[in-house]
Amino acid sequence: MATAGARPLATGQAAPGAMAAAGSPSVFLLAVNGQIESGQFPGFDDLYCKFCFVYGQDWVPTAGLEEGISQITSKSDVAPTTLVWNFPIDITFKSTNPSGWPQIVVSVYGPDFFGNDVVRGYGAVHVPFTPGRHTRTIAMFVPESTSRLQKFTSWFTGRRPEFTDPKVVAQGEGREVTRVRSQGFVTISFNVVTKDMKKLGYDVSPSDMQNPSLVPVTEGIHKY
Repeated sequence: MATAGARPLATGQAAPGAMAAAGSPSVFLLAVNGQIESGQFPGFDDLYCKFCFVYGQDWVPTAGLEEGISQITSKSDVAPTTLVWNFPIDITFKSTNPSGWPQIVVSVYGPDFFGNDVVRGYGAVHVPFTPGRHTRTIAMFVPESTSRLQKFTSWFTGRRPEFTDPKVVAQGEGREVTRVRSQGFVTISFNVVTKDMKKLGYDVSPSDMQNPSLVPVTEGIHKY
């Protein structure tokens, strides 16, 4: 039974409520690209690195690679203390919740005295929250044996302590009982783009910078 005064919708015309629902996004996007630029590991050479992303259960990768392995690089006369990889990273996520914001985990490997492939460092860092270009330097570490006998045995056999899954580096469970030692640094550059975060009520823009294009300029001043 039609209500008096009501006007039927024309063919192909959507109801106002449906139009509002269609116009409001249900997810936001995070696009990340950049590169694992270089590493500094005094006393070691001919190293390569692996990376993987760790993220919360509300996050879903939509494009790009979640993990990768670089080429082996050596120190040069131009940069005798730096190992240059310039290994690209490129991935896009979608999510409904910023909890579990993605982290990148980097593992560095190389030969020991006997030619065995052993880990030279683990490290992790969150993808920057604000759009723009960012540079992060990660302090790396390696697990250590709990006794001198185990340390000598691992050195002699070439089986150094290492994590079976490098993703545990980005998690807190069990870390308090893990004995580690600092070893080296890795530098990563990020280019971050977000979409529809403000529409979902999340504001990640710097309060003192209205134009995201100013971010790389400011960071370049501090870098040099």
